[in-house]
Amino acid sequence: MAAMPAAAPIRRDVVSFVRRGDRMNPSQQRAWDTYGGWIVTVPRGERSTSIAPGAEVDWDAVFGRSAPLAVEIGSGTGDAVTAAGLAQPEVNHVAIEVFLPAIASTLGKAGRAGVHNVRVLLADGVQALETLFAPGSISELTTWFPDPWPKARHQKRRLVNAEFAALVASRLTPDGRWRLATDWEDYAEQMRDVLDAEPALANAYDGWAPRPGLRPVTRFEERAHAAGRTVRDLEYHRRPGPSA
Repeated sequence: MAAMPAAAPIRRDVVSFVRRGDRMNPSQQRAWDTYGGWIVTVPRGERSTSIAPGAEVDWDAVFGRSAPLAVEIGSGTGDAVTAAGLAQPEVNHVAIEVFLPAIASTLGKAGRAGVHNVRVLLADGVQALETLFAPGSISELTTWFPDPWPKARHQKRRLVNAEFAALVASRLTPDGRWRLATDWEDYAEQMRDVLDAEPALANAYDGWAPRPGLRPVTRFEERAHAAGRTVRDLEYHRRPGPSA
């Protein structure tokens, strides 16, 4: 199969997140101290979440094995990636998050669950995909409940756009898939429109995807149900290359 060309770099003058406080509670600090070896360190750029140009990560060396690679962007406090790590011990899981307390909570949950195939990365998810993951290297990418930026003037900050879709497609393996979920109807429709328009991606379903049983009900989903909002899932696969 012909290799898919790398996507053009995405300018990150506007990011899809806002930094919050990094103060940890005692439990988070203990998790950080105990499981800090699962944090992937990379050279930094100007911001604490940015990555220096030319930075590289040998993921096989990070995990101590060669295995399919799954990546979650915006992993929050780690409920989903911990569940995935438990259910898929044969897969290497990378959780990308920008908040230190959330990373510490992820470490604690994974550690208490006895999950040893999860690593965490403090980074802007777009920069991480661009810089640290080779084209055709990710078997599954998940984007659960990205910030919806509901105000019209802020929607340029939404993570899922045409440039990001092209980047994700370039990083997926030939049989790779991208799973997404949101409880904001207009964002769900925007996601579907954007991903339908990306020629390297194909919707795995005729419209919305069923809720994956592997994903636990997180606080975001609980809030959505409490507010009467419907959670919509999507699943896209990378299309075969022209010579497949």
